[in-house]
Amino acid sequence: MKKITFVTTNKGKISTAKQYLGDANIEVEPYNYELIEPRTDDIQEIARQKVLQAYEVVKQPCIALDSGFYIEALNGFPRAFVNFALDTIGTQGILDLMKGKENRNCSFKECVAYYDGKEIKYFFYEHKGILAEEYRGEDRKQQWSPLWHIYKDKFDLSKTLSELSEEEMTQRRKVTGSSLKEFADWYKNN
Repeated sequence: MKKITFVTTNKGKISTAKQYLGDANIEVEPYNYELIEPRTDDIQEIARQKVLQAYEVVKQPCIALDSGFYIEALNGFPRAFVNFALDTIGTQGILDLMKGKENRNCSFKECVAYYDGKEIKYFFYEHKGILAEEYRGEDRKQQWSPLWHIYKDKFDLSKTLSELSEEEMTQRRKVTGSSLKEFADWYKNN
């Protein structure tokens, strides 16, 4: 079985990585370390800087992941500044900004960066969906962000990610893509 080190403090990202990579028979070795996140709205650049930091900490091939949340009606806000938006206005503030807006299209964009000490490889994916009208659902162990309570994925537009059952989340993982899935497909063959 192949292994990969994933440096992050986000338990939801670790849980999701274990599921996607486990499906490809790749073991995730979590390394709990707070990486410094650069101030840019370019998720590839953030992932690049994080994986370089991570490599300096663990001194072995590793991955880092960054994502952004993009709301069409708000000109892409909050983009890669998700944590700042959540810390300042929160999910309710985002819903308030969307009051009266018909276009509720939004997406999560992800970038996994892999670094082996010589070369960085990038893997991307975009999850398209719509913004819910209200905060819904329960916290989940694989939840990356409170945005799961207001985001409805193309997998099932009637429920937020937080409202999906474990079985539905497993089915969603099998039929939708992910930057982690893209990485797993590449890594198991290299």
